[in-house]
Amino acid sequence: MTMKDVALAAGVGVGTVSRALSGNGHVSEATRQRVLVAAEALTYRPSALGRGLKLRRTDTLGLVIADITNQFYGELAAGVLGAAKAVGKHVIVCATNEDADNEREYLDLLVRQRVEAIIAVPVCTHAEAWQDAVALGIRLVFVDRTVDGLATPTVVADNVGGSYEATAHLLRLGHRRIAFLGGPTSKSTGRLREEGFRRAHREAGVEIDERILRRSRYTWDEAHASALDLLDDRFDATALFAANNILGEAAFMAVRDRGIRIPDDLSLVMFDDIPWSRLTNPALTVVSQPTRDIGQRAVALAADHHLPEGPVVMPTHLVVRDSCRPPLPAKRPRTRQPKASPATQLS
Repeated sequence: MTMKDVALAAGVGVGTVSRALSGNGHVSEATRQRVLVAAEALTYRPSALGRGLKLRRTDTLGLVIADITNQFYGELAAGVLGAAKAVGKHVIVCATNEDADNEREYLDLLVRQRVEAIIAVPVCTHAEAWQDAVALGIRLVFVDRTVDGLATPTVVADNVGGSYEATAHLLRLGHRRIAFLGGPTSKSTGRLREEGFRRAHREAGVEIDERILRRSRYTWDEAHASALDLLDDRFDATALFAANNILGEAAFMAVRDRGIRIPDDLSLVMFDDIPWSRLTNPALTVVSQPTRDIGQRAVALAADHHLPEGPVVMPTHLVVRDSCRPPLPAKRPRTRQPKASPATQLS
């Protein structure tokens, strides 16, 4: 049913129906009631898209996250949804599963829906992939990750500072051989968290053994294979830092698979304070980031016309639990075991 159908049923013009339903302009009370009765009888519902095109706004935001099963992104989405509801906005949620083709498909969908803004955890790091939305005047806000060469509002955690603090904690405990399981350096989170890891070593005057460092995509299977490869390759590190919760979960499972005891044989630290990290035995020492606050701040930036210069960096803090202790006396390297699948070693 359209507004024209309501007008015919009520015996008035389309303009009168528009004024009666919107409350804008003068309509007698009797006429307004006649229009409302006709609209109800015809089960007429205004078109949000049509109204949005006329008013040049749809009161709708797009949220593009990387992995719907990752608890970090669930918390981020909760922050976005809560903040959007508070200001009368609806949110269309899309999950790319870390796939650039999925990301392009969802961007096309959100552009066709004429969303007011897109809040996104970018998979594609090339600015060109986002230019169509920018050209149409849709506000972009990136969260968690940045895209080089694209000046758009961004909200991120202090990735360098958080990794630095976690690594410095292990160094203060006396660890000198700290393994690292990080993300790809094509992603800003992978690059910056590795930078914090390296900076802590450099400032402590401790040399990094590149043989006990690995990079992995942010998928559980590849992370688990990389962690097993690391543990099986004459592993003699006394501590391990996993640079996000997927990598941390995979590392924790790999350590358990190999019969290594935490923290007696190996201290473990993870970036992300995910609920399960408090339920393990022992509970994990983590870098906590204000995930919901990041989502809330992103919604504020989506509507803000006075934007900050550069990314908004939210503070992190180290939560010390039971998974770390000073290293035991030097132990012999573990004998290499068959690997589950190939993994990439840092150069």
